Amino acid sequence: MLLEGKAKKLKIIIKETEKVYQRTLYEAIVFAAKKYTLAGTTISRGVMGYGANGLSSSSKTFELSEDSPIIIEIIDRQERIEDFSKVVSGLIDKANGAGIIYIEDVDIVSYRKHEEIKS
Repeated sequence: MLLEGKAKKLKIIIKETEKVYQRTLYEAIVFAAKKYTLAGTTISRGVMGYGANGLSSSSKTFELSEDSPIIIEIIDRQERIEDFSKVVSGLIDKANGAGIIYIEDVDIVSYRKHEEIKS
């Protein structure tokens, strides 16, 4: 897939412990993104945060929590991101979860895969 120039980034922030279909919600979102053949997905774990439901994670800065905020970023073309945002919203609803979903503009400078080295 060639992806360059103007694109969109779908950003989702949810709790690590949210579950849907007997798996974590963040895994369900990533597997759905792979199924929809979106260009790329990255998951990061936040140390601490707060949102509509209040404080997420421990109030102790260096204590690890099992309920950290999870940040999922997905980049692709505008129409694909807008369509997939509805899938994500449905998964969060199905999980009876909470969080935020938003879309940002991005400029793709380079998107490429490793080439296989032939011996």
